[in-house]
Amino acid sequence: MTEYWVSQGNKWCDFCKIYIANNPLSIRTHEIGKRHKDNVTKRLATMQKEGAAKEKEQQQAARALQQIEAKAKKSYQKDLENSQRNVDGDTSAAPGDGWEFDSTSGYYFDKSTGLYFDSNSGFYYSDGLGKWVTQEEAYAWAKTSQANVGQSSSSQTKPTASVATVPTIKGGQAPGLVVKKPLNPMRTLKGAPSAIAVNKRKREDGKPKVISTEEEAALKAREAARKRMEDREKPLMGLYRSY
Repeated sequence: MTEYWVSQGNKWCDFCKIYIANNPLSIRTHEIGKRHKDNVTKRLATMQKEGAAKEKEQQQAARALQQIEAKAKKSYQKDLENSQRNVDGDTSAAPGDGWEFDSTSGYYFDKSTGLYFDSNSGFYYSDGLGKWVTQEEAYAWAKTSQANVGQSSSSQTKPTASVATVPTIKGGQAPGLVVKKPLNPMRTLKGAPSAIAVNKRKREDGKPKVISTEEEAALKAREAARKRMEDREKPLMGLYRSY
């Protein structure tokens, strides 16, 4: 019977991040090595630190929840006492005379000043202020608002003066500044000379151009070459016959 060779493959070590031969001798040799033992120790230490940090976070979250529940329970008990006191008609929590408890909002209200009072926090509120303030700020605002209302009522009783109408302008010069220059500075008026034409330098034709000896020889050579080209091309163009 014919036997076939079968590969044993490789085994992956998750601690060392390498492949080793998949046989008992290689695995045993790798596991008793110093590198593998150090990696296992580091992994265990990391897992222990992560577990301790996670446990600490869970304890802190549980402690915070207990504090929140204790504060909520205390506030609930205080609200129950205040509501029971209001139902029984106890007005000892009101800041003074003229305050009535508003069952809709849950605060004390003074009609003369338009202020709300919170017996739990001791702050005052008004629609004109738009925020909760102390007693001094609330009463100062109330006095100012009452003074403004009195002045507005007195000003309304005075006879209104006739409103002067502004006469309309018909013809004549237009009011305001008049633009006399074109809006586009690059666009010139009709008939005005162009700035380019004015500032353009003209070549002085009166003075003869001085030609050096080298330039004169080059011009003669170019003229001679041109004549040679014409003489060479004349028979090809059929202008002259060649016998």
